[in-house]
Amino acid sequence: MRDIMGMMGKVKEMQAKMEKMQADIAALEVEGTSGGGLVTVKMTGKGDMVGLKIDPSLFKEDDVEILEDLIVAAHKTAKERAEAIAAEKTKELTAGLPIPPGMKLPF
Repeated sequence: MRDIMGMMGKVKEMQAKMEKMQADIAALEVEGTSGGGLVTVKMTGKGDMVGLKIDPSLFKEDDVEILEDLIVAAHKTAKERAEAIAAEKTKELTAGLPIPPGMKLPF
C-alpha cells in the first residue's frame, strides 16, 4: 500500500508540473519569418496569430500571390518553433518516466 500512496503523490506532482508547463507554453510568443525577413508572423504557443508584419516593398498588385505564400510560410515557421519548444519542455518534464517513444503529452 505504501508504494501506491507514493505513486499517487508522484502523479499529483506530475499533474501540477504539467499544468504549469501548459500555462508556460500558452504564454509563449514565437516569431516566424519568410522571404528573408520581408514577412514576419508572431503567434502564441497555442498557435494563435497575434501579429503580422509585411515589408512595404511587397505591396504591389502583381505580387499578391507571392505575399500570400510568404505569409503562409512565415506562419508555418512560427508554428514549428512553438511545437519544438513545447516538445522540449515536455521532454524535460517527463525525463526518466517510462513513456513509450513518440507518445505525445499532454494526452
